[in-house]
Amino acid sequence: MKLALYLPNFRTEVTIKELEDLTDLAEELDFDSVWTLDRIVVPEASDREELQHTFGMMDGLPHALPVQARGQWFQGYPLLPWLAARTSKVRIGQSIIDTPFRAPGVLAAELATIDHLSGGRLNVGLGAGWMPEEFAAASAAHIFPKRHKHVRETIEVLQGVWGNDLFEYHGEFADFERCGFGAKPLQQPRPPIFMSGLKDPLRSAKRITKYDLDGWIGIQDSPDGLGKWLTAIDQQFEEIGSPKRSKDLEICSMIWTVITDTEMDQSDNGVPSNLLVGTEKQLTDRLKAYKEAGLTMPLIWPPFTDVPVSKTLDDLKRIKNDIMPKVEAA
Repeated sequence: MKLALYLPNFRTEVTIKELEDLTDLAEELDFDSVWTLDRIVVPEASDREELQHTFGMMDGLPHALPVQARGQWFQGYPLLPWLAARTSKVRIGQSIIDTPFRAPGVLAAELATIDHLSGGRLNVGLGAGWMPEEFAAASAAHIFPKRHKHVRETIEVLQGVWGNDLFEYHGEFADFERCGFGAKPLQQPRPPIFMSGLKDPLRSAKRITKYDLDGWIGIQDSPDGLGKWLTAIDQQFEEIGSPKRSKDLEICSMIWTVITDTEMDQSDNGVPSNLLVGTEKQLTDRLKAYKEAGLTMPLIWPPFTDVPVSKTLDDLKRIKNDIMPKVEAA
């Protein structure tokens, strides 16, 4: 099982120095990768819990974001070239890039450049986004009803631009004649592409199998909950006659993580559960269960509030040095 850090660039209060310290430690501890979070805006309506949808459109969560509208967070996408320059070993990525906020051809060219800046260490996470208010702020309100189609077209443009000297595409959201887009990604045939999965296992599975993607990223998935996603992926691979299965992919989930002094209730109550919040023994047992269930890489996610970065730095060391050896020995 690999370890990844989900960088807390989206917090009401966070500093570049804190992001530097976390990134440097992940590199020192030989984590597999460091990922940023994509958030364009926090609507003021969120402070009143009056968003049009619940967080991520997921059950059991409020109509609000866990960060204040006046918060001083940092955009995740510009952090990617910064991470490329600051690190030399860990892979980098954004979990996930909301494609409707970016023109597909521009995104393909920019990601190819970032792959070169990182020496071929870029992972590409893709998703559709979920918040109408954010689409409006990104001048993409018209895309919201068709956001899943935008993801499909973006995948096709990425793969086409990266795989051809000249490429043309004629779709609803990208429509251009034969063009060259500059340097191809350093990684061949392309950087790994991960599909997000928050609500609909079948939709994620169809994209992964149709476009032969490399991984899947969920959020706060329990070991038992992973089953519905992996089953859907396996069924789609079988339906198209592919020998591949979910075991051939990188299976990830973004999971809030804190080591506590006292035991926590880790009952599976959906997304808000304390899945990786608990004592060292509780985290050890849970990671063993995740490994058995097919999770190949948890994205260790510092909570939005109440946990200082100094605490997370200590937790990362304990997870790597004390917990993971027991998990791998199981």
